[in-house]
Amino acid sequence: MEKDYSELLKKLRKINPKTLDQTFLDLHNSEFEKIDCLDCGKCCSGLGPRITDTDIERLADHLKIKTSVFIQTYLRIDEDNDYVFKSMPCPFLMDDNFCIVYKSRPKACREYPHTNQKNIKSILNLSLKNTETCPVVENIFIRLEKLRAAGKL
Repeated sequence: MEKDYSELLKKLRKINPKTLDQTFLDLHNSEFEKIDCLDCGKCCSGLGPRITDTDIERLADHLKIKTSVFIQTYLRIDEDNDYVFKSMPCPFLMDDNFCIVYKSRPKACREYPHTNQKNIKSILNLSLKNTETCPVVENIFIRLEKLRAAGKL
């Protein structure tokens, strides 16, 4: 059963943006001290990042192949007219959740789960959706809900 965070979202939308950004950043840092992405890998096995032209160039260079070969081998165009991987899990995810292109990974992968970015208020719905995939984001929302219930938000 999915947790209902509607009251929390209403409260978060009323918080000063800089305060909200700092709160998310503090919780993000705290949770990443406890959780190792290599123990999970759900984002790499279930979410398909948007691949930008810059990502394509960087990844093709990393793999030492032409960008056209990279596109033909690994990518398709989705319903939003964006490049995404042809299949999931990510073709660069290994069985131990290591990424064979980690240093050259797409921007979307570098920034996921986005809980340490500025203007978090603009992506609250995305962050809520990410609770379904990322244990860090789920824990952040659990902690935010506890703060809201205690009147500390």
